[in-house]
Order: sequence, then structure tokens, then C-alpha cells
Amino acid sequence: MMIKPTVLLLTISLCGPVLAQTPKETSMKIAEGPYKPEMESLKQYTCPDWFRDAKFGIWAHWGPQSVPMDGDWYARGMYEPGNGHYTYHTAHYGHPSEFGYKDIIPLWKAEKWDPDRLMKLYKDAGAHYFVSMGTHHDNFFLWNSKLHRWNAVNMGPHRDVVGDWQKAAHKQGLKFGVSEHLGASFTWFQSSHRSDKGGPKAGIPYDGADPKYQDLYHFPAEAGDTGWYSNNPKWQKQWYSEIQELVDNYHPDLLYSDGGVVFGNEVGLSMIAHLYNSSAARNGGKAQVIYNCKQVSDGRWVEDLERGIMPRIDPHPWQTDTSIGDWFYNRNWKFRPVSWVVHTLVDNVSKNGNLLLNVVQRPDGTLGPEVEDMLHEMAKWRAVHGEAIFASRPWQIYGEGAVNAKGGSFKEDYTYSDKDIRFTTRGANLYALALGWPSDNQIVIRSLAKPAGQNINHISNISLLGYTGKITWKQSAEALVVKLPSQKISDLTTGLKITGSNLTAVLLPEVVQVVQPDPGGNITLSADTADLHGDQIKTEDHDGQSNIGFWDRAGEWVSWKVKAARAGTYTVTASIASVFNNSEFRVDVAGKEIVYHADNTGAWDKFNTVTLGTVEVKQQGDIVISVHPGEAANWKAINMRSIVLTLKK
Repeated sequence: MMIKPTVLLLTISLCGPVLAQTPKETSMKIAEGPYKPEMESLKQYTCPDWFRDAKFGIWAHWGPQSVPMDGDWYARGMYEPGNGHYTYHTAHYGHPSEFGYKDIIPLWKAEKWDPDRLMKLYKDAGAHYFVSMGTHHDNFFLWNSKLHRWNAVNMGPHRDVVGDWQKAAHKQGLKFGVSEHLGASFTWFQSSHRSDKGGPKAGIPYDGADPKYQDLYHFPAEAGDTGWYSNNPKWQKQWYSEIQELVDNYHPDLLYSDGGVVFGNEVGLSMIAHLYNSSAARNGGKAQVIYNCKQVSDGRWVEDLERGIMPRIDPHPWQTDTSIGDWFYNRNWKFRPVSWVVHTLVDNVSKNGNLLLNVVQRPDGTLGPEVEDMLHEMAKWRAVHGEAIFASRPWQIYGEGAVNAKGGSFKEDYTYSDKDIRFTTRGANLYALALGWPSDNQIVIRSLAKPAGQNINHISNISLLGYTGKITWKQSAEALVVKLPSQKISDLTTGLKITGSNLTAVLLPEVVQVVQPDPGGNITLSADTADLHGDQIKTEDHDGQSNIGFWDRAGEWVSWKVKAARAGTYTVTASIASVFNNSEFRVDVAGKEIVYHADNTGAWDKFNTVTLGTVEVKQQGDIVISVHPGEAANWKAINMRSIVLTLKK
């Protein structure tokens, strides 16, 4: 499963400490080759062209947790009284002391699963790579494992799910990947060892406490071992050997880990080095494999953003992973419209990214009719607009338009329109994709204006993708205006293919967002209105509210431009979360500084409102408010939801 915005998630993968330098010596078995389990050694990695060309992959986030059709994290939630999964499980299967997750596994039979048929649908829809679930946090393996009896060959469908997906992918000419979520399983599954605290079954242990099943539910964790990734060396070595079995037996083109570099030490970097060296040995000395994880890479691997986007063109290839619905089949969720999928794909590609899309399967292996309809619509769109996407590269800017997408994980719900334009290049061609069809049948592109006195943007031809007729256009110092036919080509996008010489983006004036006070003069500074300064710091969405996260680097900071309606004394409060004590940050209000030391709130998604102090604003008008980390050597990451300045009466 993908990481969800919960306590365990944020502890490591979102705002955990930056990965420390790995020791040169390692006890892990690593294939011989040029890569060592060191950050410096991994700098030599170059993302292969196949991934940069592919742009779009489809993921089967599928397994025994699909059986109840109750959504994501079922195997854990069924052991947590008060959780909806627990309520559903006890009502439909019985109490988890009597009918546990081990008893769900045989119910997953995948009896109607046809990987060849599905793979053809995925290829037609535009997928150039396919990713199979290898193992989720439920510690059930979908490959033919000799190390772990709880696998799909021995139980459930009695099929090598990973192997059968791989054969189907290769038959269609698609690259093949696997996702592993095992690293978090050891602490994630600890709820199975507990019991109800009240009610008629109080004190009766769940089936995970039975020693006979510890190879599924894991042995009890040590006190304090509650992070996303366990600190237990035995579990770390177990993870390495089991994922190494998967890598060595199936030679995937892509390996995805659900979190940062797994265990953040020699173990995780050793797996990356092993993966790269193994691939290089099969490919003339050059690694042709992708490693995905949710950690800034600086090119050492491909950074993955869960349900999120980049705010700008990243110089290194990256990937969004998201789903058309819940991660596992959920009867109560509606699926995303095809417009959302297409717009997400186009936006990602314009910023040097890929899209990995989970196409939700039913427990029997089939797709719902609405999902198949979506895939057919994607195929129609790809047939017309695919040349602007696949094997393309970013232009000088990613686009223009009204939507200001700041980027970050769990931040993917943007409403685009035909006024939002994204650019790609392929060979000598520049493509401009409007995210809709304009009602007035014309596209205005200010980035391709022809300013007086500048020798740029000599356009020789413009054609409309999917249209054989002639297109007319006019350039001025303000914009390029393209006239479209009355008959729309697509409701999803309008694609222009532009050729010419010295095509250069005309930089548009920055839209300055100024925070306005409320009628009482109070000022609320939210994460969504902040200007973020740095490469890693991002906004993220949890429980419908945004916060500033990924704040691991002491050199990164945030600011707001504010309209102060009144001079006076303001009380300054902040909504923050952290798992650290004594995290110092500085709030500067129009040159007046407040220093505050934040304490541990208990979890990355547990926000406390704290009073920072008071500050005097001498005069009304435009001011700048900024937040900087304290001393770099002592900086400990925080999440910040908002800062509020309340005018004292």
C-alpha cells in the first residue's frame, strides 16, 4: 500500500531526518559492479531513456486486502477498534481473535483474472510500463517465494501473480516493475498482537498474538520501535533478503519502495546498489533499472510523490503515483474522471515527470465497467495527443495559466481549464496543450508573444493535433492567438504543434499573492498562500487541510506578502506538528523577530496551536512575514499548518 497521511507515515517518509551518509562496509550481499552503498557512489547513476520516454505507467495495487472491498489498510484497521475496517470486519467475518487476516487470505482467489487481456487494455490506453504489487504492508508475497510461506503460489489464487503479470507485460512490449511495501510492515502490523480494551471480547488476544502465525504478523516489536521503518536489525536483514529474492528472481525494470530509502542506512542503500549493479551486469555495464522512493534524490534514484505534483520543472526525472480511487478496491469510493487523469499526466510531463496510475481491481481480478470505459477514453485521447507526450522533453517553462499548483505530496486536486497551457518538446517541435477546449474557439499563449525589438519566436507553422485543416494565428507583442475550428477535437485537451526558429519563452510577470486581513484586522497565513523557498520544502494535504512539510533542510524557508490594515500590537500563534523537541524557528514580521522552540506534539499529523509571542507593526500597508529555521546545526523538521496574527484591542 501507499503511505497514507497518518502518524506512522509522516514520522519517516515526509519529515524524517535527512538520510545519513552510509558506512563503507556493509554486511549485505551486493552484486559486483560500479555502485557502492554510499550516497557519493550513487551520484554516477543516470536515469535510463526508456523511463524518460515512457511517461505513463499503470499499477496493480491488488492483493488479499481487496477481498472485503472496504479500501486501503484493511489488514491493519481490522485490528483497531473504532476504525471503520474493524467495524466492517466484525460485522461480516467475526471478531479478529476468531477470524483474522490469515483467514481473509484464502478468500482472495482472483478467479476471473486475465492478465493478458488487461495488459492489452493498459497498453492501448498509453501505458509504457506496468507495476505489479510485490508485497504490501500485510506481509503477503505475490511472487513465488522460497523464503516466506505466505505467498500467492501457496495460498489464495495459487498463482505466481508477479510472474504472470510480468509475462503479460513483456508480451505487450511494456517494461515491468514491482512495488514493495514490506519495509513498513514490521511496525505497521503490530496492532494484530493486541486485544480489545472493552466490550465482551476485552482482553482476548487477536490472532496475531498466536506464535504459530508470527511469520505473517511478525514478532512483537521492542518498546519504542514505532516508526515507519523499524530500527530492529533482524527485521532489516529479513527485508533485505526477501526483497533481494524478488529482485534476483524477476529482474524487474523498476523497483518501488513505499517510503524513503528503506531503513535510511546501509540496508536501503545496499539494495539500491545491488539493483543497479545487477542491471548493469545484464546491460553492458549500464544500469537500465529504476528505483523509486519518496525521498529527494538529486538524481541518485527517481523521486516519487504520492498523490502529488512538482511545482516546477525538476532537472531530474521524477514520478507521481496516484490512484483512480482508493488504493485497494472500495465499494464506497467514486472513481476519478478521465479528465483528471489526462490533466495530471500532461502537467507531470511538462515538468519532467511520469505518472504511475493505480487502476483499481476487484478481488476477482476484473475491472468495473466505468474503469474500462475510462481506459477506452484514454486510448482515444492517446491516439490523437500521444505525440506531444511520449518521448517528449520539457521546454524552457512548463506552462502558463491561472492555476498556481505549489506542489507536494497529497496535493493533487486542481481544477484546470483551457486557460491552463502546458508545453513539451519533441525533436524540432514545440507542443502547447491547453487543458480543455476553449468556448470561444481560440487559444491565447502569452509565452509565445513576439515583443518588439527581440529576435525571438519566429513561427513558421502551427497545426492542431487531430485536425487536417489549416489553422490561422496572429502574433503580437502581447501574445500568440490561435484560431480553432468550430468542431472541437477533444473535451480533454487542445493540442497545438508549433514549428519555427528561436522559440523562446517570454517570461510573464509574476503574480504576487498578497494576504488580506479579515474585517477585524487579523491576518491568517496558510500553507497554500505561502511562498516556499527551497528545493525540498513542499505543501501537503492531510484531512482536507494543507501544511508546509518536507522541511528537512535548515536553509529552506517560507514567506508571505501581507496587507496590514492597521498598525498595532499583534499576538502571533502558529499551528505546528513535530516529533522532535526544541526545534527552533524564527518568525520575522516586518523586521521584528520572534524566536520559538517547538516541542514534540506526538506525531507529524498532530497539530498544536501555540502562542509565539507579540509583535508591534508600526504602520499599515504591505509587509513581509517570513519563517526561518533556527541554527542550522540544531534544526529539527516541523510541519506548519498556519500562522495567525491577532490584533490586540
